[in-house]
Amino acid sequence: MSAVTGQLVTPDGWPVDAGRLTAVDATGVQRGRAVSGADGRFVLDGLAAGAYTVIVAAPGHEPVARSVAVGAAATPLGVLELAREGGAVLPAPGTWVIDPVHSSIRATALHLGMSRVHGRMRRFAGQIQVADPLENSSVEVGIDPDGVETDDETRDGHLRSPDFLDVARFPEIRYKSDGLRRVDAAHWVVDGVLTLKDRSAAVPLQVEYRGSGPDLYGGVRAAFAATAELSRDDFAMDWNQSVLAGLLAVGRTLRIDIDIQAVRT
Repeated sequence: MSAVTGQLVTPDGWPVDAGRLTAVDATGVQRGRAVSGADGRFVLDGLAAGAYTVIVAAPGHEPVARSVAVGAAATPLGVLELAREGGAVLPAPGTWVIDPVHSSIRATALHLGMSRVHGRMRRFAGQIQVADPLENSSVEVGIDPDGVETDDETRDGHLRSPDFLDVARFPEIRYKSDGLRRVDAAHWVVDGVLTLKDRSAAVPLQVEYRGSGPDLYGGVRAAFAATAELSRDDFAMDWNQSVLAGLLAVGRTLRIDIDIQAVRT
């Protein structure tokens, strides 16, 4: 007898536990069963050599099936991605309010040309207007720059100063979309304008739709992940110090990583 081994994961690499796997032979008879562990790994053992279909089902995920030829030794099935149930269904038209408790906006800058420093914007609010067709949808977000946090009080104070965010003069950062372009079923580009201090510049967002579904409170939520890059020079955040010729203390480009949960009203 031999076995089939592998691992169940979500599309972004998280293990899926308690997934149930069933091995069915060419005649449709069930020949083996297994359950994935906390790390998503499984062993379907007790199988004779031959051709099988392995059917995978896990709570909250779309089922999948894979064909496998089992030999005398253990047969690796590899990593199986299980999409979230309903993840391919686009959000329904209407107003979706961003939930800041389950969302985040993070910025990353290169420090001394060799490592990264991370910060978060702790206070923000906004909404997404989902339209039909989806390309007519829009998003608008307001951010409180005084809520910047990098786990260092001295650095946070400097970021709030006129050298960077100048929060005393400009108490809000705004992002407003002016277009939406489809890349594929799960990926979109949001064209929009970021207004920071007294400057406005186009900042497109590369957006991945993560699906929608019910929450714990009887509501419906949709999830999105987005990335963008922006130049500090576009927003008059040009403070820097030269360490060596051509090497600056803080990189001129910021990478923005966004995770959003929005609740349909």
